[in-house]
Amino acid sequence: MTDRIFTLGEARALLPEVRAHIDAIIAARADLAELAFDLQSGRSSPLGGTPELKAYEARIDESLGWFTIQGIEVKGVTPVLVDFPAYLRGQSIRLCLLETESALGWYHRTDLGFAGRRRLP
Repeated sequence: MTDRIFTLGEARALLPEVRAHIDAIIAARADLAELAFDLQSGRSSPLGGTPELKAYEARIDESLGWFTIQGIEVKGVTPVLVDFPAYLRGQSIRLCLLETESALGWYHRTDLGFAGRRRLP
């Protein structure tokens, strides 16, 4: 992981790529959950078998790796929650984005985490 610090503009400029990777995780996560359930239940699945299950896991890992390379922190995958390290008024914060959000409009102090989430000024 890098020690990258983002400006709000830099983080927002990455949003199309961030959304694409979040959407890929969501799609793979859903297929993985369905396929894993079917396999554990002994049912056949239109999604495939164990090789396809491993492929869905690999797709998720690939997207998670992209975030790491960019210096974006992934805080969760169910739901997908990502943080961009940044500063606001000289204080360490995280610009945060949930999978359901299309715009970057929230932040929290680094030391408080998600519970301290506030709208960007």
